[in-house]
Amino acid sequence: MTASDPRLHRDPKRLKENRRKFSGALVLKMSKTPSTDGIDSHDAGREEVELVRRQYLESEQQFRSLLESLPKVAVQGYDRDRRVIYWNEGSTRLYGYTAEEAQGQLLEDLIIPAFMRDGVIQAHDAWIKEGVDIPADELQLKHKTGELVSVFSQHLMLNEHTDSPLMFCVDVDLSDQKRAHRDLEFATRFDRLTHLPNRQTFEVDLNSLLDSCRRQGHGLATIYLDIDHFVEINDALGYDQGDRLLIELTRRLRECQRVTDLVSRVSSDEFVLAFPGVHLPPDVRRVVRHVQNVFREPFVLDGRERQVTACLGVALFPENGESSRELIRNADVAKNRAKLEGRGAVRFFQQKLHDELVRQHYLSARLEEALDNGEFSLHYQPQVSAASGRIENLEALIRWEPAEGPPISPAEFIPLAERSGVIHRLGDWVIEEACRQQVEWRAKGFHEHRIDINVSGRQLVRPDALKSFEDSLQRHGLGPRDIGIELTENVLIEADETVLEDLRRLYHRGIHIAIDDFGTGYSSLSYLKHFPVTALKIDRSFIHDAPTQPKDRAILEGAIFIGHRLGLEVVAEGVENAEQLSLLREMHCDLIQGFFFYRPMPAKEIDRLLGGFVPGHEGLSS
Repeated sequence: MTASDPRLHRDPKRLKENRRKFSGALVLKMSKTPSTDGIDSHDAGREEVELVRRQYLESEQQFRSLLESLPKVAVQGYDRDRRVIYWNEGSTRLYGYTAEEAQGQLLEDLIIPAFMRDGVIQAHDAWIKEGVDIPADELQLKHKTGELVSVFSQHLMLNEHTDSPLMFCVDVDLSDQKRAHRDLEFATRFDRLTHLPNRQTFEVDLNSLLDSCRRQGHGLATIYLDIDHFVEINDALGYDQGDRLLIELTRRLRECQRVTDLVSRVSSDEFVLAFPGVHLPPDVRRVVRHVQNVFREPFVLDGRERQVTACLGVALFPENGESSRELIRNADVAKNRAKLEGRGAVRFFQQKLHDELVRQHYLSARLEEALDNGEFSLHYQPQVSAASGRIENLEALIRWEPAEGPPISPAEFIPLAERSGVIHRLGDWVIEEACRQQVEWRAKGFHEHRIDINVSGRQLVRPDALKSFEDSLQRHGLGPRDIGIELTENVLIEADETVLEDLRRLYHRGIHIAIDDFGTGYSSLSYLKHFPVTALKIDRSFIHDAPTQPKDRAILEGAIFIGHRLGLEVVAEGVENAEQLSLLREMHCDLIQGFFFYRPMPAKEIDRLLGGFVPGHEGLSS
């Protein structure tokens, strides 16, 4: 039974009945053996006396056994002067005194702390002289060693209206309860590993600190710290080494922490720090360097020194937030942007970062709905022969035109689709739509133009992505010359053997496979001989300045030369003027794609173009 047990507080009738029974038992225990003088010598009388005697002895033994068998219930008896007359084994365990040591000692000298002494004496006197009960309560009493012991204490008075009143105290040990409560409170407020405040505690502490900053007119810097590639440390070295890193990092952060600064661990590899009194730009830069310097020395992990870095996001009070939650969120936003820049990066919060994040969240949530509502379409940009200007192929480019609002750029929604996983459904839709459109054009007699579709690396994570592509071709009755695919070289380099094997199968079937944006990825020429590709698409960044920049011109010429020597078709992207076209013709580039000839167009405009209703272009298309 504990102090929180409702039986101790909420049932006065039961408490009164227990006190009556307990008092009767104690009276029986403390009384002398009943005299048999005057009892009739008749046999029935002797039997009755013997029965009473046995009942008394059994009751006394049962009661004594009960008291001595309760290891965490301490029972003490005191006379009218508060001297010990009874001390059970539970009292010895709880307070440290043996029965012999306690016998005859004053209550206030034995287990009552000094700050309670006068109150206990007054309460006892008021009970004896005025009949004022001492209420049950949680108390902190004194152990023999001087340490305080948490107990729930009840008090019973026997022989109240005599010259020899007796007080009995029944104390329940609450030490385990209090320890469990402290452990629970610590677990809910602090991090188990580092003993730093957790996020909830940090928010409360930071709000108090912000109140102080407001009163004093001070600024404050909040820094969100995220250890770079912490998962790799755990995976490669084990969780125990990851824990060692966190503990050592905590030690370093605490070493350079001022009394007013706050440090918290808010997740596995993330910490948040607050520095009050920081407002001017030099002060902010100083505390940022302060945190960065923590990582200057290597960490010893698994017996070796390892250099560890962290990305930092910074939010300032009051410019970037008025509350702890707002500052932490904005510092987190800045940290996430820093992580996109690489190891050890630092970013300061700007409102546009948050606005971007809100927009991205909105668009991510809208992607599935947009697919269901038919808001996506394919536009097609022709690839023309550099020599003749004749249209050879068409690249399918996805467009998102919401029912309300302006069109959304693929550069914005494709990364969101990849992160959210919607790219698989979106990619399947592109394949189906391109196949459907090609069937329609073939039915109209347009047999000479291939449609190329882009396949992202995220799509190839799904094992059946290329098999699904083949199934679509077969389902629509299309062949290898009807639909081709484009992949970036990074996708090819990172592809596993299963994907490469699927690509080889497509290659040997005669499917057109192009490396898109060639030159912007790893650009290791040794990879080209291993990849099953049929074409190179040179990125527009090399085309743009080639007429005026010798280095760009050299790279462009070299790429075209290598592509041809490897038997690959070469396509130049982003051609926008006659100078670029002239240079590419001079270098014998095969195909040209860009605004100089045609912009991406909806299918209906391509219909007119392929049907001869739109003349060939020698300049920018309308």
